[in-house]
Amino acid sequence: MRISTSQFYETSSANYQRNFSNVVKTGQQASDNIRVRTAADDPVGAARLLQLQQQSNLIDQYDGNITNVRNSLGTSESTLNGITNILARVKELTISAGSGGYTDADRKADAQELTQLEEQLYSLMNSRDENGKYLFSGSRGDTPPYVRNADGTYTYQGDQSTLSLQVGDMLTMASNESGYSVFEQALNTSRSQTKLTSPLVDDGRVSLSNGQVSGSTQYNDRFRGGEPYTITFTSSTQFKITDAANNDVTLEATGEGKFDPSKPGGVTFRGVEMALDINLSDADKPNADALIAGHTFSLGSKPDEVSGSRSPGNTSSSQITGASISDSTAYNNAFPGGGAVIKFTSASAYEVYAQPMGPDARPVATGTLTGTPATKAKIAGVDFDFSAPPAAGDQFSVKVDNHQTQNILDTISEFRKALELPVDKDLASRQKYQGALQSAIGNLESGANKVAEAISSIGARGAALDVQADTNESLKMANTKTQSSIRDADPAEVLTRLSLQQTMLQASQLAFTKISSLSLFNRL
Repeated sequence: MRISTSQFYETSSANYQRNFSNVVKTGQQASDNIRVRTAADDPVGAARLLQLQQQSNLIDQYDGNITNVRNSLGTSESTLNGITNILARVKELTISAGSGGYTDADRKADAQELTQLEEQLYSLMNSRDENGKYLFSGSRGDTPPYVRNADGTYTYQGDQSTLSLQVGDMLTMASNESGYSVFEQALNTSRSQTKLTSPLVDDGRVSLSNGQVSGSTQYNDRFRGGEPYTITFTSSTQFKITDAANNDVTLEATGEGKFDPSKPGGVTFRGVEMALDINLSDADKPNADALIAGHTFSLGSKPDEVSGSRSPGNTSSSQITGASISDSTAYNNAFPGGGAVIKFTSASAYEVYAQPMGPDARPVATGTLTGTPATKAKIAGVDFDFSAPPAAGDQFSVKVDNHQTQNILDTISEFRKALELPVDKDLASRQKYQGALQSAIGNLESGANKVAEAISSIGARGAALDVQADTNESLKMANTKTQSSIRDADPAEVLTRLSLQQTMLQASQLAFTKISSLSLFNRL
């Protein structure tokens, strides 16, 4: 077979370049121990390495999210611990204010300290994180969670949502606490009320306080189904309770309707505790049974209360001067349970939005003011009175209090107001104050429990983050090991292959030199 000179040179050059390329490539592997640099080196391995790198990037993102969640939860926990300390001090003042030796001056001194504690609590509940976002506004981080209304009450402006971050392939974690769940869901123990119905003029001989809910399950299951109740005193030592259907349910009360008028005591009925005081002068005692018999009280849950306040940005000075439920059926069926916003599109036309009102909110009702001048509105069974016709663009916030829950700011505010009122020389005022005292003690305990639940929830999430961080670290180590097994070269195998390829390169060089020296002229 004949081989041309050009074919010989081309073949020899190709062999030499191939061998040289293999030596360079293997030499590079020997220096950095990397086997797969491009997809051409190992298509299947390169695809697998790409998947593993994507997983590694996700794990890095999860680790960053874990750090962010930890920082946010740490800030929330510190703030809630501060709130817990304030509530503990408020509870101390509340209990001490119930001492029989306290005077009006002592109670006013406590009210002054409560004012400062209320301001501190208000500030903490409106705390921000390191990014300037409000901690307890839910997903509305730019909105202060609480505002103080003109009447001294407080309104929650955040929402019920939480901000969650992915910390694992199958795990997301809430990074904040919603003020709605921490502060707005504290059970209100003062959900029932009593009212003297006979005699028409209170003679001061029988006092029955508004009830404190001591057993929510019994209250919801038993009490609510039979209200309103009638409590009738048949003598100075007995009473009878009948439900709305006139069924005698006295046996469900403590003492089965019997009491000792000479001892301080109370009545517990279907999860509601009421303080009972019998006040008889020495002249009354011989005829105690006749004087006490016939005293009758109604007992039931407090009805919902609706109140409204103007927006600070309103152009007019119009205020909501009255809000009352006139149609219970329409109110229960249609009025927004979380409150409403009344927005005026003109001096008389208005739109009603459910709270919280988002940017995409749609009106749930529309209407026009009536009366001369036009200052009255009827919205879903609730009658509103305005002090003057509003201007176009004016907004009014409407709050619904169903007495099921009460935030701790309102609890402290209400008790502070009770402390400021003189009660030393007025028996009726003192009895009213005792009711406010019991309500404050119960609601503070309920509020502190919700804060404690939030702190426990943060602790549980912190523990879950620790577990997930360990899991992520294990996954990252396994990922790194798997990538190394695919990408990295075997040093022994690389060195052996490098030696062989160097020998082949030398052989190709020698062969080229020998063959290129052959010529017909050498034979002549």
